[in-house]
Formats: sequence, C-alpha cells, structure tokens
Amino acid sequence: MDPQQELFSALLVELRKKYKDTDTGVYDTFLPPEGTPYPFVYLGDSEQNTKKTKSNRIGSCQQIINVWHSNPRQRGTVSGLLSEITSICKKLEHTAHYSWMLKEVTQRIVPDTTTKQPLLHGILEVEFWFS
Repeated sequence: MDPQQELFSALLVELRKKYKDTDTGVYDTFLPPEGTPYPFVYLGDSEQNTKKTKSNRIGSCQQIINVWHSNPRQRGTVSGLLSEITSICKKLEHTAHYSWMLKEVTQRIVPDTTTKQPLLHGILEVEFWFS
C-alpha cells in the first residue's frame, strides 16, 4: 500500500474509534450531507514525498484534518478536538508496512462563511516521516 494511503487509513480508523460513542462524526472522501450535526471531523488532502534508498523507501506524508463547528462562539470545543486529534497523531508509530514519526503539526482556527450559517473551521496540517 502507498504510504500516504496507509497513513490516511490508520488515522481514519483511530479517529472513528475515538469518536464512535460521541456526537462528533468522522468523514472522508466527501464532506457530509447538509443537515449533518456539528461538530464533525473531515480527513482532507494528503501529500507524499518519497526518497528511494538502496534498501528501503523513506519520505514524508502530510495529512490535513478539518474540524467544523456551527457555533463560532464555541472555539474551545474546536480547539479541544484539534488537541485530541493531535494526541492521536502523536501515538501513531507503526502501520502494517511503515514506521511513522510525527514531525510537525500546524493548527489554525478560522471563521468560515461559505454557508448561510457562520461556521468555525479548525485545520490541522500534520507531517509524518516514514520508513
């Protein structure tokens, strides 16, 4: 399996486990349909940079993880979800074919006015090294 797909799948499984018994939904591929309750988590874009060595494939993968909330006044809820997701990323060390090390996390919380209802959008950009 491609490293970025293996990382994406591992994160999706862990996020769905974490939020299984909560009101926070976890989505991938497509944004959820209109009327989905907030807050929710969406696994977005992935990127992979690979270097081939004589004996192995090493490189880095970046994954964007989004959190949306329908109440812009609940910034603490969004911040808390981003913190929990970062903790999940920190714990990821191995998948079936790769070893992972979290290299960098960039976090932003921005207003989102792309819908009739103002939203709060949390964005995590996580970068892992793999070997």
